[in-house]
Amino acid sequence: MHLETDTARCVASGQCALSAPAVFDQSGDGKVSVLDAAPALAEHSSTRQAAVLCPAGAIRVHGD
Repeated sequence: MHLETDTARCVASGQCALSAPAVFDQSGDGKVSVLDAAPALAEHSSTRQAAVLCPAGAIRVHGD
């Protein structure tokens, strides 16, 4: 699994950091910040959930 984020699209809702706190955080302006761009298998489910919950579609998940 590999992640891409688009901070220009991010609306700072924080759903990513709430859903997958080991993978995402929020920067000082509230925008998505990636802590781990290639998360461990144990984090895949929560990472995919975070991408689904992102209201701006600012998170893309590639691969398994």
